[in-house]
Amino acid sequence: MEGTKIPLHLIPCGKSARVKELTSSGNLRRRMLDLGLVIDTVVESLRKSPSGDPIAYEIRGAVIALRSEEASKILVELI
Repeated sequence: MEGTKIPLHLIPCGKSARVKELTSSGNLRRRMLDLGLVIDTVVESLRKSPSGDPIAYEIRGAVIALRSEEASKILVELI
């Protein structure tokens, strides 16, 4: 799967990926950029909630929970 763009919410827990594209627009895009999700940022999937949504990610040293709907608009490559 390396080299292939996949939505962030599909990376397995414990794996890292590099942001390659944001497909969201408007306020959601601005929020993602404010959280540090810019091109080539490394993101690690830490854990899922018991219901499976949201998922906790480590982004630039901070742990941030994103819902699958939001994370699906962030395309990443596994590293």
